[in-house]
Amino acid sequence: MASEFDVIIVGGGAAGIGAARQLAAHGKAVLLLEASSRLGGRAFTQDFGGYPLDLGCEWLHSGDRNAWVGIAEASGFTVDRSDPPWTKAHPGIVQDEDEREAAQRAFQDWNERLPHVARGSDRASDALEPGGVWNAYVRAIAGFMSGVAPEEISASDYLAYDTASTGRNWNVPLGYGTLVAASLPSTVTLRLATPVERIDLTADGVAVSTRAGTVRAGAAILTVSTAVLGGDAIRLPSGTEPWREAAAALPLGYNEKVFLEIGRDAAFEPDAHAYGNLRDPRSASYSIRPNGWPIIEAFLGSDGARILKEEGPAAGFAYVSAQLVALFGTTVASAIRPLAATSWSLMASIGGAYSCALPGRSQARARLARPFEDRLFFAGEATHPLDFTTAHGAHDSGQRAADEVLASLRDRHRLGGRDPLAAA
Repeated sequence: MASEFDVIIVGGGAAGIGAARQLAAHGKAVLLLEASSRLGGRAFTQDFGGYPLDLGCEWLHSGDRNAWVGIAEASGFTVDRSDPPWTKAHPGIVQDEDEREAAQRAFQDWNERLPHVARGSDRASDALEPGGVWNAYVRAIAGFMSGVAPEEISASDYLAYDTASTGRNWNVPLGYGTLVAASLPSTVTLRLATPVERIDLTADGVAVSTRAGTVRAGAAILTVSTAVLGGDAIRLPSGTEPWREAAAALPLGYNEKVFLEIGRDAAFEPDAHAYGNLRDPRSASYSIRPNGWPIIEAFLGSDGARILKEEGPAAGFAYVSAQLVALFGTTVASAIRPLAATSWSLMASIGGAYSCALPGRSQARARLARPFEDRLFFAGEATHPLDFTTAHGAHDSGQRAADEVLASLRDRHRLGGRDPLAAA
């Protein structure tokens, strides 16, 4: 492994690739170290029978200001700007429209009470209606968005994202994960399956230790998830305890997907949506025949995702199959079969879905984003003040960290290679 680079990036997800693109554009020698055997992190597209399914992030949220849209189109990827499936209820479901509207109104009422809660306890569960009949529905939707129960959600953090979102949700038919993984510049040196074990500061930069050896650079950008950063997989320099504490205040929630294949003609309209039991906090959100494919994607958050974590994929398949039978009738049971299920919370190199600030801890995002000793810089969706939980927020945080590194390297160059802190 080469021993000298301008910058070492730890983590090959959207943040690491965003940082690499910015540094490469400025002619820097960059080494990217990724613990797993693939690029993309929580952006991961896998082909199943010719269908590129996004096991992780899937939607270009706030598409009209999402950096990945421009990257996609400059790279020849098609961006589908049509309305997402959840705006198109499946016509084959017989539902009680009054109940559906009451559940949605309860969720809206919860949203409208959040600003008051943010000024007080900051605990999103305090905005629930005491004994409310639709609290299970609110919990399920909050679980999709944050990956945790309302008791663990900072109301102010939730509102920061909700206010910043433009509501434009677009799609890359070839897969968001495919786009992210394909976007690493060819000039960047990549080492997959190379987990970092230790980062030390040196007189002129950093030393990053792996099982393959130690590499040195003028600076390092750490883009790992908060679950990894808050754990003990990577030994960091003395003095970085506040960064670990900030990561612990931004734990990853639980979100998983279950995919089923439609094996024969059945009552499933293409590009439609369905929702499970309105009164079950574990209920899934179903994208039915996306892009016309014979696939059903079930998205589970918080309580629903725990079924896969605690009981395994077979239990997840059984749960969503039972919900589909309840929605569409017993005849569909023989038309669907298990295809794939995710396990993000069990992946050691990631450890969950996306970050959610604990009540009263939303400022941890800004603290986590601060550089350490002008040598170690931090990026990742958890460090973005508004677009956390998203791949574009991760990308933009990587670009921000890269700009900080470039400024640091310029300062050191002006000082003739001396440490600017020591020279102050």
